[in-house]
Parts: sequence; C-alpha cells; structure tokens
Amino acid sequence: MTGKERAELRAHCNQLRPTVHVGTEGLSQTLTEALDDALRTRELVKVQLNKTSDLSAKEAARELAGRVKAEVIQTIGKTATFYRKNPRLKRKAGVPPWKE
Repeated sequence: MTGKERAELRAHCNQLRPTVHVGTEGLSQTLTEALDDALRTRELVKVQLNKTSDLSAKEAARELAGRVKAEVIQTIGKTATFYRKNPRLKRKAGVPPWKE
C-alpha cells in the first residue's frame, strides 16, 4: 500500500465509529472472528481496545492485523483502524463499503 493510499484511508478513519470492541478477555479467537467478519463486509474497520489491556495499542494492533491478514492504517490512543481489500464485495456507484 502506498503512502498516498494510506493517507486517504486515514482521512476516512476520522468519520468511523468503532465497530469491534476488545473486552476483558483480550485478543480472543471470538474477537479475531468478529474483526474478520467486519473486514469482509466493510474493508475499513475501527477497533476500540480495552483500557486495562496488558498490551500497548500498537502491539495489539500488529497482533490482530497478523491474525486477520489486514493492514494497520493508524493507531491513536487505544483505537486502531484496519484495512483489508475484498475484491468480491459489490460496490454501489463508487461509494466505499464503510460508508454504506
């Protein structure tokens, strides 16, 4: 992914609300599956990490990105945003799937 593409996605991140929340169980298999499902249908997903997590937000984001084969777009505070392109996803007149 180029820097320009990443910058464009970061601009979209500001308008997103967290779709997936990391709870007290941490980076569980259930969380990984929820993130995978969200990425499959939306491509760009914001994740809110638990405030009491032992891992830093960047470490947790790298771990989750590796599990779901996505890219970390940005990490701010305890919030991380992930992107994974889904070529099978139908698009409506140029509207990105995360805005639908």
